[in-house]
Amino acid sequence: MKAIIVAIGDEILIGQITNTNAAWLGQKLNDVGIEVVENLVISDKEDHILETLDYALKKADIIITTGGLGPTQDDLTVATLAKYFETELVIHEEVFERLKKMLDRRGRKLTEQSKKVALVPKDCRVIVNPKGTAPVVWFERESKMVIALPGVPYEVKHFMTDFILPDFEKRGITQSLYHKTIMTAGAGETVLANAVKEIEASLPSHIKLAYLPSFGVVRLRLSGKGDDKIQLEKEVNAFAEKIVECIPKFAYGFDEKPLALAVGEMLIERKAMVSVAESCTGGAIAKKIVENAGSSTYFEGGVVAYSYALKEKLLGVPKELLEKHGAVSEEAVEAMAKGAIERMGTDYAIATSGIAGPSGGSDDKPVGTIWMAFASKTQVFSKKYQFTPYRDVNIPLAANLALHGLRQFMKKFG
Repeated sequence: MKAIIVAIGDEILIGQITNTNAAWLGQKLNDVGIEVVENLVISDKEDHILETLDYALKKADIIITTGGLGPTQDDLTVATLAKYFETELVIHEEVFERLKKMLDRRGRKLTEQSKKVALVPKDCRVIVNPKGTAPVVWFERESKMVIALPGVPYEVKHFMTDFILPDFEKRGITQSLYHKTIMTAGAGETVLANAVKEIEASLPSHIKLAYLPSFGVVRLRLSGKGDDKIQLEKEVNAFAEKIVECIPKFAYGFDEKPLALAVGEMLIERKAMVSVAESCTGGAIAKKIVENAGSSTYFEGGVVAYSYALKEKLLGVPKELLEKHGAVSEEAVEAMAKGAIERMGTDYAIATSGIAGPSGGSDDKPVGTIWMAFASKTQVFSKKYQFTPYRDVNIPLAANLALHGLRQFMKKFG
């Protein structure tokens, strides 16, 4: 089954309201094996709604709209649906009585405008709204469904959870859906796709692999559909293990595990502590580490040393070294890492120094040049990266690759 979600409202189009309903509805439909093929946002105009219904019903089996069911002049969804399905509007007695009682409790009078929410198309299913006033109207024509929901998020969640999804399940139009996400770092989509291409080619038609990149981390999401949930989970998990075997250097966990947490687990295994000496990342690495509960068991602390003076004062980087090689250099970043070990007394340290941008670059050190160093009490290793011209990309990218680098350093040097 295919579905299209349509949010109706000028306030969404112009950004006054964020369309959180679409994300939540998409997730819930996906969870029961209904494929969401499009999310649309349209205006509160009759012709736009009519055109969208024509378009959506040609592409999907289920159309779910949100918004436009209220009493104001711009709430046109119900009347437009009645026009589209060639039926008239009538007063729904149960909705009308609930509306009157609610207004009485609030000491308000029933007006022609407020009465509008009790008007529903004659030839449709109506679900009374226990959380508000506007009911759901539900049309079914030639195996197609159009379900109009209010726009209020908690009302949307109530109707989907208590009425619509149970109805779909009874009809047998849902399937078991199972996701398994392999978390990777340190390699792009192309490298990963090439490494797992044989396994991807062997996937059966009911299991798909998606690549979801973000700042040095790529999530490999296996999604399977089937009628037997237990068997489906076994099958998807088996493919996940095969993929991990192909990319042992890059895979660090499953199901949205933070990279910093995977680093923390390695430190706990070694009963070791880590510190950070950050320049261009400005505390981004430390932030990722402390976002995880229990990080105090393996994180001693860190220094953000932006200036030459603080690199010298707090980390013991020699002034002569900085003057000769500059802060963005192999020599400086290794001295920062060694200084963090010595000054903070940790087993491991990460250091970063670079030009995050958008200005400050030169011919030999362009914007996006980042040096990283990883140190233990006996070893130090450094690496140079050339990232983008964009600061908002370079900082989170560097933070993630620094954490990945520490994992590789610990694996190599113990």
